[in-house]
Amino acid sequence: MSAGHRDGPLERPAARRAGGAADPGHVERAAQSLADEDLVALAVRGDRRAFEKLVGRYQRPLINYLHRLTGLRDGALDLAQEVFIKVYLSLGTFDPRYRFTTWLYRIASNCAIDHLRKRQLPTCPIGQPYLDGVGPAAEANLPGAGPTPDDMLRFRELEGRLETAIADLPVHYRQLILLRHRHHCRYDEIARITRLPIGTVKNRIFRAREVLRSRLADVLDPGV
Repeated sequence: MSAGHRDGPLERPAARRAGGAADPGHVERAAQSLADEDLVALAVRGDRRAFEKLVGRYQRPLINYLHRLTGLRDGALDLAQEVFIKVYLSLGTFDPRYRFTTWLYRIASNCAIDHLRKRQLPTCPIGQPYLDGVGPAAEANLPGAGPTPDDMLRFRELEGRLETAIADLPVHYRQLILLRHRHHCRYDEIARITRLPIGTVKNRIFRAREVLRSRLADVLDPGV
């Protein structure tokens, strides 16, 4: 070992095999247990495996988010790759006071919004009537124990209408609904991701929910 070399968190073995080599399984488990912010710190210092761990953790949910936000099934993968490239190039600017996911989804949102603007997709006002067959959403209340086949069919139909309805929302409402209800972000995190005042975030989410609820009024139980 050369002078001055020190093992990093991903390389430091807790135990040695008989031949003196690190246990690969232990190294892998240690990497999996690291917090996002620790992996970012390692990646900033040049540890490529640390960044690969971050990509592995968030590639699937990020593609799902971009797909729902843009409506592009095939293009979501390309956008996700673009996002991770931007994340990698900007690692040095990450502020560890905030969650990595907040920063990641901010970059992803900006990429998606820029892409939609370039495509000049038409949007409709939040109060504008929707086309027949499109129904926004609220959560379905199904019996907690032993759903019947009719219950399951009703749930699948409601879920389908919900997905269609969310996709039909104007992008600035769709983004907030996805962050809040699909990715379980807090209001303050959504405010940082979108760079909107928290009051605006809450107001837009409320308005989007009202539209969704009204469009599913024919299938929702009273009071939902």
